[in-house]
Amino acid sequence: MVAIERELDGRGWLGWERRESPAAEREALLAVHPLDHVRFIRELSEAGGGAIDLDTAVSPGSYEAALHGAGGACAAVDAVLDGARSAFSVHRPPGHHAERSRAMGFCLFNSVAVAARWALDRRALSRVLILDFDVHHGNGTNDIFHASDEVLFVSIHESPLYPGTGPAGDVGSGAGVGYTVNLPVAAGSGDAVFVSLVADVVRPLARAFAPDLVLLSAGYDAHVEDPLAGCRVTDEGYAALAAWARAIASECGAPVAAVLEGGYVLGALARGVAVTMDALGAQSAPAPPEVERHPVAEAALGRLAAGRWGEALRAESSS
Repeated sequence: MVAIERELDGRGWLGWERRESPAAEREALLAVHPLDHVRFIRELSEAGGGAIDLDTAVSPGSYEAALHGAGGACAAVDAVLDGARSAFSVHRPPGHHAERSRAMGFCLFNSVAVAARWALDRRALSRVLILDFDVHHGNGTNDIFHASDEVLFVSIHESPLYPGTGPAGDVGSGAGVGYTVNLPVAAGSGDAVFVSLVADVVRPLARAFAPDLVLLSAGYDAHVEDPLAGCRVTDEGYAALAAWARAIASECGAPVAAVLEGGYVLGALARGVAVTMDALGAQSAPAPPEVERHPVAEAALGRLAAGRWGEALRAESSS
């Protein structure tokens, strides 16, 4: 967060207004996480902290930080629904690995899930699109909305990689069949793959789903400089992803907000956030770059054509 603020200071905050986040309301957390889980994180933090698993530790300040992470995500939703051009909740810990009753992968509360549920319950929206481009699969978000048709969850992530979830065949369950869209990519995938998946797969899915709100689980650990994975996305790639996300939201008549997830090289992380904010917040929306459909996107469309969105995707392809 310090590195991101330093980068934004150098760019004059790109014209954005900086706001302090509120702590999440208790009811907002409990709409996603059971009371026992919330109480466990609070009590462990108040007791001085400790390790939850090999990747996830809690310190005396972690509960308060996680509360503001979830609260900031809800505030970002409120901001864009109340007329802001965009909003970006810049917080750590991240959230997308946190399951309903389990903290994992550095994540304590699932901030983007709390924000989506807030939008549906408190702001009376009907449909929320969550696009997760963190290099790791957002298993928590995936599972929280697995059986829901209110949230279209789309994840682009390296596979195989931690946490080992998110195969293309996981498409949701019950009423949510088809509303979970996993787009695993191989190590070495870079701008051409990630941007084509958003332009050629997420765009027609969004048109068919017609979301009232677009949320980005914005992770920057697919960056070529990040050592936690093997993808090769550049600063220009993240700018293109953000330009496409804004264009997709605009086509759907939906506002867009972002929630920070991973990213562990400070320079790449800070620049990634800055170029995302530049694209999302510019007064004149940047034209998304033209992209050649990548074979990975072509294969994904072929798989999806056999499922819930087949008719819409076939119509899109023919047009």
